[in-house]
Amino acid sequence: MPNIIGGKYKRKKITVPEKLVRPTSALKREAVFSVVESYAFRNSINMYKNKSIIDVYAGSGLIGLEAISRGMKKAYFIENNESVFKILQNNCKKLCKNNEYEIIFGNAINAFNRTFEVEPSIVFLDPPYFRQDINLVLLEILKNKILSKDTIIIIETNREEQIIIPTQLKFLSEKIYGKTKIIFLN
Repeated sequence: MPNIIGGKYKRKKITVPEKLVRPTSALKREAVFSVVESYAFRNSINMYKNKSIIDVYAGSGLIGLEAISRGMKKAYFIENNESVFKILQNNCKKLCKNNEYEIIFGNAINAFNRTFEVEPSIVFLDPPYFRQDINLVLLEILKNKILSKDTIIIIETNREEQIIIPTQLKFLSEKIYGKTKIIFLN
């Protein structure tokens, strides 16, 4: 069982479904939050205080729970598999207060057609490799105007998968870990 690697819930174990998910490793999670915190430092912004994360294709919720542990006010989890949803729900109840999270049952394309009461500073997309159209999800995020000027979009995907970055977004960086590519956009 993986565990939270930073913040107030450090070392707390998270239940992960045996199938259907590909949890982000501790190494990759540390890299993600290192880039986010470096970006925040360089731009003199607080990515956590009174902000939220939208964890799309949430699975066990590791990324969103890691953000809550590090001080994020709220995590919005988007998941469309019923059995995975139940595990995610249990993980959230085990670690968080009720007002620190909201779980949205549905697909990623339709999930952004709503209001997020706490402004997102991070949108994390980790779809099944080669099975979801990230490009459509990015366009849906832009269409629904949920991003602030400092919001970071993070995409974890297979290193061979081609992502078309909309012109409204700026490429920040890319990290490669074996078969995985992590892209940071703003």
